[in-house]
Amino acid sequence: MSRVRNTLQNAKVSVLFHVLFIFTQFFARKVFLDHLGDEFIGLTSTLQSILGFLNLAELGIGTAVGYTMYKPIFNKDHKELNDLITYFGYLYKKIGLILIGSSIILAAFFPIIFDELTINLGIVYYAFFALLTNALLGYFFNYHLFLLQADQKAYIVEKYAQSFTISKILLQCLFVFYLQSFFIWITLELISSILFSFYLRKQIAKEYPWLIISNKIQNKDIKKFPLLLQKIKQISVHKLGTFVSSGTDNILIFKYISIESVAYYGNYMLIISNLTALIMKLFSGTNASVGNLVAENDPANIKKVFWEFMALRFFIASLSTLAILKLLDPFISLWLGSQYILESSTLIFFSINFFILQVRQPVDVFIQAYGLYQDIWSPITQSIINLVFSIILINIYGITGVLMGTTISLILIIMIWRPYFVFTQGFKRDIREYIVGFLKLILSAMITLVTVNYLSEQFYNITIETWFHWLLMSLKIIALSVIINFVIMYVLNKGFRDVVKRMLHLMLKKRKKNEG
Repeated sequence: MSRVRNTLQNAKVSVLFHVLFIFTQFFARKVFLDHLGDEFIGLTSTLQSILGFLNLAELGIGTAVGYTMYKPIFNKDHKELNDLITYFGYLYKKIGLILIGSSIILAAFFPIIFDELTINLGIVYYAFFALLTNALLGYFFNYHLFLLQADQKAYIVEKYAQSFTISKILLQCLFVFYLQSFFIWITLELISSILFSFYLRKQIAKEYPWLIISNKIQNKDIKKFPLLLQKIKQISVHKLGTFVSSGTDNILIFKYISIESVAYYGNYMLIISNLTALIMKLFSGTNASVGNLVAENDPANIKKVFWEFMALRFFIASLSTLAILKLLDPFISLWLGSQYILESSTLIFFSINFFILQVRQPVDVFIQAYGLYQDIWSPITQSIINLVFSIILINIYGITGVLMGTTISLILIIMIWRPYFVFTQGFKRDIREYIVGFLKLILSAMITLVTVNYLSEQFYNITIETWFHWLLMSLKIIALSVIINFVIMYVLNKGFRDVVKRMLHLMLKKRKKNEG
């Protein structure tokens, strides 16, 4: 299968299964909250965040895999690929052992950490070690899936992973609805992961019969890839900033507010994270394309493509942010009940952070293409800023304060430093060029936001009491946003005009090909 066909196959399978997964998640969330309670759902979210924190050592490996495996895959160098898999397996085994040790030490303090829970402490331990086992399976048995991802066959993983996950969730819903059992819910999480682990291992062995599938990882090749290990360390530090920006929110909310509030926060994050994931899947082939572009070293074309990506991301981010602001609270009310709606200020900061994380992507993609990870001070600074301001502001503004801390760190590092870094070190261009272009894009987004908000308040101001009302409002808001945003972006931004022309050219080319 060609590279283009693989890319399309990955995108189609990823989007299809993710849409099915989203519908399953929303249905299940309602069942779990109704029959297991806010406290248990908040507990599992908190435990997952704790494991994510303990698991920081892994963060750089997955990103590093891509640019190390592409060449040997292209050359069909099976020996090199086996050496790389062995090396990654060695690293993963070491990280897995660290995760086991740190988890056991932390678990000793659970009676103190969860002293106010009404849930039996045995359930807390069972849930924690079940989730830990799920994570460890990837370290000790399934690290070979890196090869599928690098070989543009991630759709194989996606297809089976989502199938197992959806089946597990539906079984959990069935048992929870009739038995309301924490124990069965956790057990199904564990069994599903074990079954998927064995099944995936068999699929990898079938797909790559030459691959050495072994648990015996040797230390002999540890010095073979010194530059790779250095790059992994740099990327890990950068991923730390990303984790602290979102992964510690559940822990802070549990510590300073309540475990039930973790569930309330999680309802909003479930929707926003799924929307983010869908957008990311639509751009799943971007990294490889930009990598090839940078390798060609055509400064004029690099500049043109960068601003096209920026304009396209701003267009999608503006539409999505407007949808969050106008439609998310009514959706929560219809889905779970009005008691789960958070303050309007919380929704605003959810929207701001979502917008920033969307428009940052072009800069991040080009940073990855240039391999610019040496500024390890920046993610550390971002993490410190985020934690300090979140802890201060959560005591004043509650959940909104946590999001405000994230906003401050994102603006200072993600929106100011990283563009400066890629323009001066990657593009070798004056940062003033970025400032002018970025301000035009921000102005377009602001005009769209204000205009759509005003017009919707004037003409679409109806009470949403049913799903039909919500769907009708959604169609009106989206249609209005697309029209206004398109016109404003096209008038003010050359990058967006270039994107539109590129898409029209591709459509005409495809049409002529079909007619011919």
